[in-house]
Amino acid sequence: QVQLVESGGGLVQPGGSLSLSCAASGSIAMTYSMGWYRQAPGKQREWVATINTGGYTNYVAAIQGRFNISRDSVNNTVYLRLNNLTPEDTAVYYCNLWQERRDFWGQGTQVTVSS
Repeated sequence: QVQLVESGGGLVQPGGSLSLSCAASGSIAMTYSMGWYRQAPGKQREWVATINTGGYTNYVAAIQGRFNISRDSVNNTVYLRLNNLTPEDTAVYYCNLWQERRDFWGQGTQVTVSS
């Protein structure tokens, strides 16, 4: 069993930045992947970024290089730096951990981009 706790969401103006974090605890495997998904009102949840225990990263093309995912392997924590935000980035951002062919999810943190 794995527990995930996200933090860092909030209200930001267009063009601003935010940093999200997600701390994992519980029965963490030696090999796993962690990442971020987001869901806007009335839309399906979409994948945003992933990083594995080897440090390899992947991003959805739609963010156009504006986001950066990183990890702290000692504390099983991942971070997502959101830069040059637009109103289209407004969504609940969910942390995800994948290990042993199972997905675990956090409760989400709200990111609102508005002037």
